[in-house]
Amino acid sequence: MENDTSLRRRIFDIIRLDNKGERKSKAFDIAVMVAIILNILMMVLETFWQLERFHPIFRAVELATVILFIAEYLLSIFTADYLFPDVSRGRAALQFIFSYDGIVELCSILPFFFLSGFVVFRMLRVVRILHLFRINSNLDSFNVIKSVLVDKRNQIISSVFIVLVLMMAASMFMYSAEHEAQPDEFPNALSGLWWAMQTLLTLGYGDVVPVTIAGKILGTIISFLGVGVVAIPTGIISAGFVERYHEMSVSADASDFSLHKVVVDIGSAWIGMTAAEVKEKFGFTILIARRGTASIIPNDEYHVQMGDVLAIYND
Repeated sequence: MENDTSLRRRIFDIIRLDNKGERKSKAFDIAVMVAIILNILMMVLETFWQLERFHPIFRAVELATVILFIAEYLLSIFTADYLFPDVSRGRAALQFIFSYDGIVELCSILPFFFLSGFVVFRMLRVVRILHLFRINSNLDSFNVIKSVLVDKRNQIISSVFIVLVLMMAASMFMYSAEHEAQPDEFPNALSGLWWAMQTLLTLGYGDVVPVTIAGKILGTIISFLGVGVVAIPTGIISAGFVERYHEMSVSADASDFSLHKVVVDIGSAWIGMTAAEVKEKFGFTILIARRGTASIIPNDEYHVQMGDVLAIYND
C-alpha cells in the first residue's frame, strides 16, 4: 500500500503542469504542449481539400496525440486525491471529472471516436483549442490576467448588463422608426438586435442601415453611446491591471511586510494544500514560490509541494 501511494504521488508530481522544478515533469509538460499544438494543427489542416492525400498522416498524428490525452486524463483521475486532499479518493476523482480541466480533456478525447457520428461530437473538436490555455495557465502573466478578471467580475458583469439594456432599447427604438419603411429588416421589436449590436460595438457591417430621418438620428445617437459602452469594460480592466501590478510591486518590497522564508520539508502540514487553504487555515499569504529553478507567483489554486521555497508574510 505504501508503494502504491508513493507511485501515485510520483505520477501526480510528474503530470502536474505547475511542477516546474523537476526535469521529468517539465519533459511531460513539453510533450503535452507539443501534442496539443499538433492536435489542433492536424484538425485545421484536415479542412483543406488540397491536402486530402495527407489525411492518413494527419489521422495518425491525431491518434498519437489523443492516446497521450487519454493517458493523462486517466492518470489525473488516478491521482485526483492529491489534487483534492480534503475528500476521499472516489469523491476526488468525481471532482476532477466535473472540473474545468476534466471536462475540457474529456471533450477533447470523445470527438476522435465519433468523427462520422453526431454533428455535436464533431463540433466538440473545436473544444481542443481550449487546451491552449494550459500552455500558459501557470505563467505569471496569465495569473495576473486571471486575477484581474476575477477581482473585477462584478463590474464587468454590470457593464455587460448595461450593454444588453442599451441593445434592447436601441432595437425597440429602431423598430418604431424603421418598421414602416423597412418591414423586412425590422419586422418586430427584437429584429433590430443585430443592428444594435453592430452599432453599439462599433462594428458597422452595413448590412442593415436606417433609411428614415428619425432612424438616422437615432443611429447617430446610438453610435456615440457605443463609443462609451466599449470604453466602460476597457477602463475597468485597465484599472484592474494597474491595481494588480501596484499590489505586486508593494508585495515585492520586503520593508512593507514581515517576510519569512520557508523551505517545505517532508514534515510540513502545508504539503498538498493550496495557497488559499494555507491563508485560511494558518493566516500566511504566499507571495512567491521557488520550485527548483522556477519562480512562481502563486494563485489561489497553487499547490504546495515538498521542496518548495516560499516567501510568506503573516496577515
